[in-house]
Amino acid sequence: MTLIADIIIGIGMFFIVVSTLALLIMPDLYTRAHAVAKSETLGLLLVFLGLFFRPELDGPSVGRLVAVLVFSLVANPTAVHALVRASSRSGALPWTVIDQEIADAELGTAQERYDAVDDPVVSEATGGPSEEDPR
Repeated sequence: MTLIADIIIGIGMFFIVVSTLALLIMPDLYTRAHAVAKSETLGLLLVFLGLFFRPELDGPSVGRLVAVLVFSLVANPTAVHALVRASSRSGALPWTVIDQEIADAELGTAQERYDAVDDPVVSEATGGPSEEDPR
């Protein structure tokens, strides 16, 4: 039973390490918060599940462990949600990489796209009315 507990605790620690690495690697607050919230909560759940299988755990310890687990499972996602919502309301922008010249070359400028909608050739190709066919 101790071996099973150690394996589950090890898997939980793996997820906690992954969340730590995600915190260092991810580019902005939103991606960091998403990565950390998911993997840290799963890692914590697995560590506590592994602790339940330990033979040293007695009755009063189980109650305290359950209380801490329930609090953590509620508090972690709630705190991350509050953090992201507060940062969003304060104007924090997500990290994006846009090369405007490449985007304009692929999609055309906004004026070109607008002019294409009014073009009768484009309207006929899309099934819209043409100039010769007033409906």
